[in-house]
Amino acid sequence: MGRKIVRRRVIRATLDGARKVREEKLAGEEPLEIRFGATAYTTSMRTPGDDFDLVAGFLLAEGIISGSEQLSSMRYCAGTDAEGNQTYNVIEVQLGPGAHPPELAAMRNVVTSSACGICGTNSIDEVRKKSTFRIGPQDGKVQLEVLLAMPDTLRESQKLFSHTGGVHAAGLFSTDGKLLVLREDVGRHNAVDKVLGAALRAGKLALQDTVLQVSGRASFELVQKAAMAGIPTLTAVSAPSSLAVGLAEDTGLTLAAFSRGSSVNLYTHPERVTGS
Repeated sequence: MGRKIVRRRVIRATLDGARKVREEKLAGEEPLEIRFGATAYTTSMRTPGDDFDLVAGFLLAEGIISGSEQLSSMRYCAGTDAEGNQTYNVIEVQLGPGAHPPELAAMRNVVTSSACGICGTNSIDEVRKKSTFRIGPQDGKVQLEVLLAMPDTLRESQKLFSHTGGVHAAGLFSTDGKLLVLREDVGRHNAVDKVLGAALRAGKLALQDTVLQVSGRASFELVQKAAMAGIPTLTAVSAPSSLAVGLAEDTGLTLAAFSRGSSVNLYTHPERVTGS
């Protein structure tokens, strides 16, 4: 898996005094700088891999693009490490017709950590983006039984997590339970961006007949990203935040959380989940 996995020596210490040396596999984490021309826009900490999907999904969530035709090109820029090897950690974006390029004064020249999807924005109002896609009340109805099976399907498909135990996952499912796209990353927002970017680059937007399943909690930025792609249901295995619930209610999105085994909590628009 290349730079997705880094091997490091670790000493395991136990209370009985034993210390054992062994090699462990860690999830890779490196910076990715996004540029428009020669101007840096933002730097995100991510697990290398599916970088073009990550950038496309990030630009969708930022409201800069809403379709593949608005993304003219992406390319890796020159950049080397101490040994002179190409790092593949800088991507230059060229936008196409219909895109909404950010103003230079609004450039987010900050590092976005793997734990934060909206670092550098100035206010909650700024991240309440207006999506090109509207979520209708009849979009994406899904059977409860199908919804409850998604966390297990996601977990069973997580190859990087199986090796490292240190990454989040996001999966785009059809409403009949088929896993369409899976991406993993040290940042949960990055995993979602990679999923959305893959769908955008394939010309699949909007995603009215899909469900987004995430491996962790449901935060504000994940609801925002789902809404920007027109996804009607976001479901998580852990808790939602109050702000996430509020945004889901406002955008018409069904927010489900604590999806475990035979039950799930439906926080907003429960009518979209059918069956007993």
